[in-house]
Amino acid sequence: MPFDPTKPAENSPNSSAEMRGQLTGLKALIDAVPAITAAAVDAVNTLPAGDPASVSVSVTGGTLHFTFNLPAGNDGPAGNDGPAGNDGPAGNDGAEGPQGPPFASAVVDSVNTLDPWENATVDASFDGSTVHLTFGIPRGYDGPSGSDGMPGEVSSADLNNAIGGTSANTNSVSTLGYTADPDYNAGQMQDLMSKMDELINALRR
Repeated sequence: MPFDPTKPAENSPNSSAEMRGQLTGLKALIDAVPAITAAAVDAVNTLPAGDPASVSVSVTGGTLHFTFNLPAGNDGPAGNDGPAGNDGPAGNDGAEGPQGPPFASAVVDSVNTLDPWENATVDASFDGSTVHLTFGIPRGYDGPSGSDGMPGEVSSADLNNAIGGTSANTNSVSTLGYTADPDYNAGQMQDLMSKMDELINALRR
């Protein structure tokens, strides 16, 4: 059954079937979380100067895919006026400065593991030619513990060790050593019954 965060209800009686279903549903959600094993930059697009930069991220088959949208730099200021010539008119205004270095590559500096309840993060910086990325990926929750296995059968060796020596329980019971009288003998009958009680008590464990 699917995981239901409202169960078990407050003060509801314990139900092993309901709890087992909740754990099974939770495990299915955890198993569905994809494992991130690689990162790839799909495209880097140049936006007009002044537009906000943006990054889109998607996951396909365990790989993070990035598309960067970076605005172009503003035009540089005009150059200073050139010096005046000797006895001549002032020089023309200087040309505009050269364009800054283009975006060349993207590098993943590190991938950090976060606690399961934390949100994934991506930090980006630009050093003038390379975009540097740092990822924070939360790990999955621990799955439920497996159930105990069925008890195994008792081997012949274990059985022999368990009952070995129990026949010695009667070693402390002495024999009567009587020869039966031809006639009824109340004393012998009483001795016989007492000896039976002694034997029964010795056999008990």
